[in-house]
Amino acid sequence: MKRLRGGVNVWAIVSVVALAFIGLVVFLVIDDNNKAVDYSKYDFNTIIGPSADNGNIGDHVKGDADAPTLIFEYADYQCPGCASINPRVNKAVEESDGKLAIVYRSFLLPYHQNGTAAASAVEAAGLQGYWKQYADKIFANQGEWEKSSASKRTEQFEAYFEEVTEGKGDLEQFRKDIASNAVSRKINFDMGIGKRVDIEGTPAFYVEGQLIDTSKASSVVIDNEVVSWDSAQSGDAFVELLKRIAEVRAKK
Repeated sequence: MKRLRGGVNVWAIVSVVALAFIGLVVFLVIDDNNKAVDYSKYDFNTIIGPSADNGNIGDHVKGDADAPTLIFEYADYQCPGCASINPRVNKAVEESDGKLAIVYRSFLLPYHQNGTAAASAVEAAGLQGYWKQYADKIFANQGEWEKSSASKRTEQFEAYFEEVTEGKGDLEQFRKDIASNAVSRKINFDMGIGKRVDIEGTPAFYVEGQLIDTSKASSVVIDNEVVSWDSAQSGDAFVELLKRIAEVRAKK
């Protein structure tokens, strides 16, 4: 097998480029499909319910949908940063005493070879009432499936479904739903919103239309009160930041 200087494998490079190209094609197809959706009739800063545009699959919510503070997360199930922050997102919701809910939307990155399949599996599980359990499972086990072949990936996703449903889920229906038009439309719809709010990377968190940018010292304004933070919020600091935002909103 031919190698470039320095021992770089030519075919390895070709494979990576091919995967990136395939991802780009999928991304462009999604974009083309979204041109048929009138996004102007949707408020991206509220929970969006089922409609024909999203395959009759509404927004997924962690926490109480009636919580005074809604934070919108745009993420990719194959994104390492999204996987590492997921337990902290859950912790923030659990410790907010009903003041905070996280609204999750998929935003797939074109170079993730199994990202679309993972999102489809999570949506299919959600149709049977297991969205959060399955999403948490997919994130927690990302290292197992992210580089799997299609056949291995299918085997893993089905095993996860059996685990989170404790054998009570309809596996055959799960298989059908993964490839369904409804699931495809839901993922496409989320992607369309993400593009229109200018998502540049994942995970991305928004509150009242403002990006919670933890990569640098920044702030958001909640009911005329400024909530600021230092750069590189992570770990428990991120949890406390979300809770602080929720506290400010709840006291108004």
